[in-house]
Amino acid sequence: MKRIALFASGAGSNVVNITEHFKDNEQVQVALVLTNNPKAGVIEKCAALDIPLLYLSKKGFSEAQTLIQLLKGFSLDLIVLAGFLLKIPEQLVQNYPQKIINIHPALLPNYGGKGMYGMHVHEAVKKAGETESGISIHYVNEHYDQGALIFQAKTNLLPADTPEDIAQKVQALEAIHFPKTIETLLND
Repeated sequence: MKRIALFASGAGSNVVNITEHFKDNEQVQVALVLTNNPKAGVIEKCAALDIPLLYLSKKGFSEAQTLIQLLKGFSLDLIVLAGFLLKIPEQLVQNYPQKIINIHPALLPNYGGKGMYGMHVHEAVKKAGETESGISIHYVNEHYDQGALIFQAKTNLLPADTPEDIAQKVQALEAIHFPKTIETLLND
């Protein structure tokens, strides 16, 4: 059985989507969800889905050796950043080479980096007058949004699209492609 951990800081829509995707798959288990936000919506969602949830403060998360020891106890095959906003400590990246992935709500290398998440990305895409946006699923390295690309999907944008419209189009791509990409990685 393949075991994954999901890291989330917000509402948890990707956590729900990924969990639902794998719920009838006896070969994959969501072993835990880790959050750094004590008020995150993902906390209630994990309770409803009966998924183990761990909270680590920003300080606790930065204590890489403690985090690594904690995660080793779960025998993880993959760590999935599903709307997680903290930078992953370099030691964690080194202990899980090519085993930590992230989804970014734009077509990297554009609109990536520190501070580029959520609506900040969609507002920047709109301001630049882009005719398309999308998602980028990539391996995590020591730098924000600079790990090797695994998968990208695009959506066309209309001049009248607002940042909220762009967000909806991008989230639709996430719902379709993120769980399937995770499954492909686990099967390789």
